[in-house]
Amino acid sequence: MNSGKTVFSQLMDFLPSYEFRLCVERYHGNYKVKSFSCWDQFLSMAFAQLTYRESLRDIETCLRAAGEKLYHMGIRGKASRNTLAHANEVRDWRIYQDFAQLLIRNARELYLGDPLQVQLDQTAYALDSTIIDLCLTLFPWAKFRKRKAAVKLHTLLDLRASIPTTVIVTTGAVHDVNIMDELFWEPGSIYVMDRGYVDFSRLYRIQQDSAFFVTRAKKNFRCQRLYSHKVNKASGLRCDQTVVLCGFYAQKDYPDKLRRIRYFDQQTNKALVFLTNNFTLPALIIAQLYRCRWQVELFFKWIKQHLRIKAFYGTSDNAVKTQIWIAISIYVLVAIVKKRLNLDHSLYSILQILSVTIMEKTPISQVLSQFDESEQMLDDSKQLILFN
Repeated sequence: MNSGKTVFSQLMDFLPSYEFRLCVERYHGNYKVKSFSCWDQFLSMAFAQLTYRESLRDIETCLRAAGEKLYHMGIRGKASRNTLAHANEVRDWRIYQDFAQLLIRNARELYLGDPLQVQLDQTAYALDSTIIDLCLTLFPWAKFRKRKAAVKLHTLLDLRASIPTTVIVTTGAVHDVNIMDELFWEPGSIYVMDRGYVDFSRLYRIQQDSAFFVTRAKKNFRCQRLYSHKVNKASGLRCDQTVVLCGFYAQKDYPDKLRRIRYFDQQTNKALVFLTNNFTLPALIIAQLYRCRWQVELFFKWIKQHLRIKAFYGTSDNAVKTQIWIAISIYVLVAIVKKRLNLDHSLYSILQILSVTIMEKTPISQVLSQFDESEQMLDDSKQLILFN
């Protein structure tokens, strides 16, 4: 007789099941569904993410091999390849988007007190995007180039918690600056972004919403200096100026003053020019804050390497977005478990442990605490670690 809960079931207990049912009801996800519910679909896809399954047939084979353990994992319906493919095809992906957003809010509350890499009281975000290449023949709806398809993940990352607060999935042809029209700018918060988001009319909307931005100037940037402030050149700073834009259309798009900071990075031997509308923070903090933007690059590399979002189980728009949002949910779930169990392991280590112990009936806290991460330091310099 089976007794106790599997590690997979214990992990899923951290999910708010009532809120998941509300998301399903909001989009009528279980309408005319007899056996394989949205919860069964989510658990099957979560199992695939945690155990690195390669295909729908791979998922089906592994779940059927589990036999009676499926009931104790919470999966009540028969998880066949065709059933799962049909569910990914027709069930609204917004169910899993809303549920992921709920998990994100919970995770951000847990990491609210964590320190930022720079001394900063405000909330800081990094805005960036990454492209996932696809086959144009299989994904004709995601046309990107003449002979290439792709989807793009536009992500707003909370730099304090390394948690994605907003993820917008589009085809690869959508330009980054267009996403700025869909975002809500929190008053008092700081948004760090690269040169691809330099559009002065959109940056001025951030200014009007009482928020702040930090970005890099393009090579053809033209301005008129109004004031210069003293800087400590030993820290790498070269200038701290108050400027206004030159050019009729540039002044029309951004009629207010800007702050221009020039910084020499000794590590890369490059001179960087930053633009911001924040005139109160020290210039060195602005430069250090832009360096924190690298966390969103680490996030993209991490999920591409450790979650299944580069190979998709379905080819439709709905199936791709469903898989992406469930992958994000698993990422955030592991971050929540790490915080609630007070674990010192990296997310990479936790996922590796879960992948080989998912069917065991051992307390999850015991499974994760027995591992000594200090012994696994041979190749630590190459690991992508978001949570130390």
